[in-house]
Amino acid sequence: MVYIHCGVPNSSYALATSDFNSDGSAVMQFMPTIRSGSFSDIGLRRFMEDEHIMIDDLSSHFFDSVFKFPTPSAFYGAFDGHGGAEAAAYMKENAVRFFFENADIPQTYVSDDDDNLVEEVVNSFRRAFLLADNALADDCNVSSSSGTTAITALVLGRRLLVANAGDCRAVLCRKGKAIDMSQDHKPIHPPERRRIEQLGGYVDDGYLNGVLSVTRALGDWDMKFPRGSPSPLIAEPEFRQAILTKDDEFLIIGCDGLWDVMTSQEAVSFVRRGLRRHDDPQQCARDLIKEALRLNTGDNLTVIVICFLDGREMFPSPPRQRKGRWCFSTEALFTLRRHMDDESN
Repeated sequence: MVYIHCGVPNSSYALATSDFNSDGSAVMQFMPTIRSGSFSDIGLRRFMEDEHIMIDDLSSHFFDSVFKFPTPSAFYGAFDGHGGAEAAAYMKENAVRFFFENADIPQTYVSDDDDNLVEEVVNSFRRAFLLADNALADDCNVSSSSGTTAITALVLGRRLLVANAGDCRAVLCRKGKAIDMSQDHKPIHPPERRRIEQLGGYVDDGYLNGVLSVTRALGDWDMKFPRGSPSPLIAEPEFRQAILTKDDEFLIIGCDGLWDVMTSQEAVSFVRRGLRRHDDPQQCARDLIKEALRLNTGDNLTVIVICFLDGREMFPSPPRQRKGRWCFSTEALFTLRRHMDDESN
């Protein structure tokens, strides 16, 4: 089951409990095996404005720090820039600082089933998005017309938490079925359109105020009202989360250049076929981008594929067929030999 949190502060959402059999006995909990691969391509654009970050093991990354993460723990982010590459590049360079140092994230993760702790992580990541947004306004090396969408995926033990602001998308493969782990923040999305119009903005031909094709982004300070004032363009992320099980095979994170030409299910089916052939998430990311280019996407492309199972778990080999042993009676052998002799005459 996927649990959804819609980005509204202090709202509640369901969380999973421990696993038990029908007789009340405990079941050994599934733990994902993390491995990932990524690929990017400029596509038909003149400039590359996509950036991304991948950390497959947070414990190793923060080995000498005060942070204590469960096993496994991982972090991924994709940043799709517009109006120049500065904002996306800034986010890639500073993502670890914003999400794990400046946003008061809990220093110790005792259990992925600790509801209060997960609420703290959600609030911390929300603060990280808003801190990054304000930092982009203050950095003189980033143009006020430069912005970026941002999507992050955090794995803590069995828990997957996705935070999104913009039109990048994360899709979970559950036994071959695509489960969207984010909502594309487009001006034509009815809740986003209502929010825009309530705040004095408008949608023209699918663009926010006739200019921007997304309704949530970091940066773009020439389109935002003065700090502290409500603005149609916001950096507030939305959250979705899931408790991973053995049915959850992999996660695809892709910038909108991929989703312009492929549905979530098409991308999941494509990657699943690739993993069945070669079990290489890096090759899957590369091949998925090649397929999007073949389908004539016009945008920059970035794809991250994160596997939660190893190849043997995802596609177990069919049982080997035992070689049959033919046993003939003496009479049967005599009859067969006589028949063969008749055929040869």
